[in-house]
Amino acid sequence: MTEPLDTGRPHPARVYDYLLGGKDNFAADRAAAAKGLEANPNAATAPRENRAFLRRTVRFLAAEAGIDQFLDIGTGLPTSPNVHEVAQAADPSARIVYVDNDPIVLTHARALLTSEPPGRTAYVGARLQEAEHILDATEVRDTLDLDRPVALLLFAILHFIEDHEDPYGIVTRLMDRLPSGSYLVVSHITGDYDPGSWARFAAVMRDQGIPTRIRSRDEVTRFFDGLDLVDPGVVPILSWRPESEPEFTDAQVALYGGVGRKP
Repeated sequence: MTEPLDTGRPHPARVYDYLLGGKDNFAADRAAAAKGLEANPNAATAPRENRAFLRRTVRFLAAEAGIDQFLDIGTGLPTSPNVHEVAQAADPSARIVYVDNDPIVLTHARALLTSEPPGRTAYVGARLQEAEHILDATEVRDTLDLDRPVALLLFAILHFIEDHEDPYGIVTRLMDRLPSGSYLVVSHITGDYDPGSWARFAAVMRDQGIPTRIRSRDEVTRFFDGLDLVDPGVVPILSWRPESEPEFTDAQVALYGGVGRKP
């Protein structure tokens, strides 16, 4: 379910929006972001490079892997190009369902994330933890054919799921419901390259009421158990099929990413 709007409490989607230079955020979001940047100034670099990773992976799925259905959970506030813009540039018939639990995200999504025929977009108000609800939602059933391959997109969201909420089980339950030939895409914060700075960032986010769990490469790779990893595997996102020389280091971006195919 979509959470009620609480502008006095920071929300990951709005903090992310602020770090990307957006305007759809409130004082609490800006304060949380400022404290996070104070703990680790590179916190603003990761979101920008995550968007570039989104573009590369969605383009691969739509243009090379033949995927024309996408389920993007943890959409965040619209930042162009969005998933449907990238996918439909390669395949105009691509269909995308966006999922988020912030009411502001859904308001903007309905207004801005529009699609021209023959493609289609839809929106579901839900948390990632509501895996079964998401796949049973009318908007998903009316937009996606779950008997055909779907790309499940989890960009920079799993690090907001603490261990006690069973993030691996959540991903497994979602992928179990999708047919053979479906794909999973994950990007996730890591402390492998600069453990002190990202540990401080995570602690600050938790203090602001935003659960944040830093994970290692092995822990991120575990999300792909049972799937066939697409080359080059789970790597720093700057190394996932780069299109140009990186401007930053892996320590500055601190995100692992990967794409896996369900056999």
